[in-house]
Amino acid sequence: MPGYEYKVVPAPTKGQKAKGVKTPEGRFAHALQGVLNVEGGAGWEYLRAELLPSEERSGLTGSTTNWRNVLVFRREIAVEASQTDRAPESVRAVPRVHLHPSESAAEQVGKIRKAENLATVSGMFAAQQSHDGEGSSEDGASSASDEGPVERS
Repeated sequence: MPGYEYKVVPAPTKGQKAKGVKTPEGRFAHALQGVLNVEGGAGWEYLRAELLPSEERSGLTGSTTNWRNVLVFRREIAVEASQTDRAPESVRAVPRVHLHPSESAAEQVGKIRKAENLATVSGMFAAQQSHDGEGSSEDGASSASDEGPVERS
């Protein structure tokens, strides 16, 4: 039975200039097309666009709700029949990526991919440490990297 993994990327918020594209709608479509082509080239299938609420801090104690447009992609992964009934043993945490609206779609996708690669390497490193020394350093003390990735704002 096929399984899927999903990837969610921010939708472009600004159009991208291109030769022969004059209107704001055309520039926006060009930026969106760039994101879809980059992800499609990496094996991700476009699934849908979503408008989702994002609660963010405002001032010292307040919070506001901002609505974010995201693009959802998926790709098929091989799943053994025995693994479909249980939860995954480990979940890979991808570091938070700060994107700037002035960046092109390709630059934003590049930043996200770099964060995913760092998370993969971090997960492999933690797994190797736990396999070799059960999560301890040579002197027996636990190191900061043994606790997994730390999410920073």
